[in-house]
Amino acid sequence: MDTHSRSFAKALSWRATGTIDTMIISLVITGSIKLAAAIGATEVVTKSLLYYVHERAWLKIPYGRKNTAYAQRLPGRNEPSQEKLKRRRQFLHCRQAPSMI
Repeated sequence: MDTHSRSFAKALSWRATGTIDTMIISLVITGSIKLAAAIGATEVVTKSLLYYVHERAWLKIPYGRKNTAYAQRLPGRNEPSQEKLKRRRQFLHCRQAPSMI
């Protein structure tokens, strides 16, 4: 699982790429460097936050993961409850062969 700092670093590197792209497109469309910079500055903040939230949400979704170790560590997965353990012990105790005295 990625740490929060790794997700944040990925968000920043991706946004730098995206912001440069947005600024170039804005410059071509508007012809104004000032307006292109303003659009890029606004976009980098909002989309960085959105990417971070999106990335963290997807970490909670096991869909498409090949590594099942992550899914096995999820709370409630493959962990027998105390009640189940108690029933197993009772069942196994009842199944034991009677002792020959």
